[in-house]
Amino acid sequence: MPGIKKSRVEKAIIKRIELCRVAPGQKVRLADYDTEWGGGELRDRCTKEELESLLTQDATRLAKAQDLLYAASSWACLIVFQAMDAAGKDSTIKHVMSGVNPQGCQVYSFKQPSAEELNHTFLWRCSKSLPERGRIGIFNRSHYEEVLVVKVHPEFLAAQRIPGAKPTKELWQARYEDINHFEQHLDRNGTRILKFFLHASKEVQRERFLKRLSHPKKHWKFSPQDVQERKYWDDYMRAYEACLTHTSTDWAPWHIIPADHKWVTRALVAEIIAREIEKLNLHYPQVDKEHREQFREARRLLQRKRI
Repeated sequence: MPGIKKSRVEKAIIKRIELCRVAPGQKVRLADYDTEWGGGELRDRCTKEELESLLTQDATRLAKAQDLLYAASSWACLIVFQAMDAAGKDSTIKHVMSGVNPQGCQVYSFKQPSAEELNHTFLWRCSKSLPERGRIGIFNRSHYEEVLVVKVHPEFLAAQRIPGAKPTKELWQARYEDINHFEQHLDRNGTRILKFFLHASKEVQRERFLKRLSHPKKHWKFSPQDVQERKYWDDYMRAYEACLTHTSTDWAPWHIIPADHKWVTRALVAEIIAREIEKLNLHYPQVDKEHREQFREARRLLQRKRI
């Protein structure tokens, strides 16, 4: 934070964040991004215990930032999580947001579109779930499913009944443009957008699936379809590369977060969210002279036990 000497761990995290951020126009090749630590500066300079300790500090810091966001009620914050199954979206949300006030935070998990949602444009179901001013909104999956899952499984496009729509390069490019314009509109009107792709390896996904199958209390998190989707892993990686390349913008950048080690994922995400809210330069509402006098009178009445 400004004015406070940063520790070795904090410096390593900040350096890693800079490398996680996808610059506008940057062509993304996911094979260039390490899924474990994201780079040597974290692996060589930080331990698991240090990163978990930093997460605890950032949870407190984020709670304060959220309180200020809620009080100022001028900006909203939209946090988007995208990832392959078992990359850790749910647990990251749970741990990073553990200290925030539930009144100022809302989480939406987007599943297969309903009949009602298919009767609208692909942005409709997300636009109606946007956070109000002063609140943090979290999308567990999002409008990006329309250029990821639908791109890998173009047969889903038919259910949307868009006149003349075919899964061509032009259609995906048009959707990237629609998404960028949608997010630019939100930013211009006071919604700060933070987007995270949790980048886990195929081997780690396999291990986590096996862990779910080995623990009865985790069976509810597993679907046989999850294994079938692994057949399309390379197709998904290409879809993500195109998506990250075309939709990381100045107003809504993507961060590619290493997700093989959950303590690394959580520390990076928590730091980014706290830093970005702090950058909004929010202030608690100022009370005018008339209201200050009313407060003084209320204090006098309460102290004298007149009320």
